Amino acid sequence: MTVTRIRAQWERRDERFGAVNGDEYVKVLFDEGSWLEGPAYSPAWRTLLVSDIPNDRVLAWDEATGGVGVWRSPGGYANGRTIDRAGRMLQCEQGTRSVTRTEPDGTVTVLADRWQGKRLNSPNDLVERSDGSVWFTDPSYGIDSDYEGHRATPEIDGCHVYRRDPDGSVTRVADDFIRPNGLAFSADEQTLYIVDTRREHLRRFDVQPDLSLSGGEVLGTSDAGGFDGLRVDDAGRLWVAAHDGLHCFHPDGTLLGKLLLPEVCSNLTFGGPKRNVLYVTATNLLLSIRLNVTGVR
Repeated sequence: MTVTRIRAQWERRDERFGAVNGDEYVKVLFDEGSWLEGPAYSPAWRTLLVSDIPNDRVLAWDEATGGVGVWRSPGGYANGRTIDRAGRMLQCEQGTRSVTRTEPDGTVTVLADRWQGKRLNSPNDLVERSDGSVWFTDPSYGIDSDYEGHRATPEIDGCHVYRRDPDGSVTRVADDFIRPNGLAFSADEQTLYIVDTRREHLRRFDVQPDLSLSGGEVLGTSDAGGFDGLRVDDAGRLWVAAHDGLHCFHPDGTLLGKLLLPEVCSNLTFGGPKRNVLYVTATNLLLSIRLNVTGVR
């Protein structure tokens, strides 16, 4: 497709957001999805992987050519993903109800699909910590209907947050969410931010030395539908997907401003060689804009 452009619309609510800026236009890189999710940028491949959940496929946008192709189909009704420190792709699969890792030779390793012998609901989003642990959310979207997974009866009582350690053990770390969704660590990994989409808010947890969580206070609330995915930039600001675009919060909880976008946003990631290109999935659209801020390493 020919790349089209949308004029960037910034809504500034706090003077501390005044220094945040970028390209005059947001680029539309792809517009033929059904519900796009889970963008993850690989600097080695110069490729952005994106889930098209209802169509059960993973798409790949090539940074060098601008082309979009099918990377994997069927794709396990994949949702969120990340590229780990070894360059491997980790993703949440709603269809297989698991967290998987794609190895360099293309084989798939299941990292987690059960907790205490019971099948997970439908893992949604994940983040890797520097110690090799993988933290993920497990709402029930993939088993609620056949639209983005396979309808099934849940085996676990509730939708929770889990940690998968390098030894393969899976630990529940938070159990008071309705629909946990996007999550991200602060740069020092001492804080974990987690969205509860149903409650339309963002929470802040302290990571203890034993990797348990404490705190959990509400840091920010959406005024435009439920929050979804989120990322942190190198100044500690939180960028959160919402129905009207991306909401940007200061670590103290102040809503600094928004990047308004034309469709309901599901997720985002920082990419490009300098980590200053913001890629956004918004309903059927894959968008990008180069900013004067960078994503946390």
